[in-house]
Amino acid sequence: MDLTNLQRQIIHDSHSVGVSKVDSAISRLSALNPEVRLVPHRQALDVDTLAAAVAAVDLVLDCSDNFSTREAVNAACVVAGKPLVSGAAIRLEGQLSVFDPRRPESPCYHCLYGHGSEAELTCSEAGVLGPLVGTVGSLQALEALKLLAGFGEPLVGRLLLIDALGTRFRELRVKRDPGCSVCGTHRE
Repeated sequence: MDLTNLQRQIIHDSHSVGVSKVDSAISRLSALNPEVRLVPHRQALDVDTLAAAVAAVDLVLDCSDNFSTREAVNAACVVAGKPLVSGAAIRLEGQLSVFDPRRPESPCYHCLYGHGSEAELTCSEAGVLGPLVGTVGSLQALEALKLLAGFGEPLVGRLLLIDALGTRFRELRVKRDPGCSVCGTHRE
């Protein structure tokens, strides 16, 4: 756990600095509710371990802070047929969407972002406000609950954009790209 992570999340505190994020999170969550069964995974994910991890769950929440991880998680979800709740925030902007390969009309993350940007900013470099990250995370949890419990209208085919500076939410429709190299009809 790094000191620069503290301002943008609530699970770790200053006592966690230098402790692995997995161990710090397990300790905190166990203290919050000792009745919950937690299964820590203390390993770096490569293509094979990511595929196995995704295949073993009902849905995936991507809270990562870099494009290459988001792309890898998306590809694993498409292959495994698992819904992906994707959230991100940088500076004063956040976004959220649900990509569900079980639904034929659903785009995937790659349909929306393609190969990304060479000049990728990180939260450490560009900054991000903690309350914005909390908002995105809470909305991700809401979307996950809707998918798991089967209620409401998940953000499938929609991208929610959050402007924290003006406290505005905007929604864009997103379509599946039939030529997408990840989920399209002519996959790589």
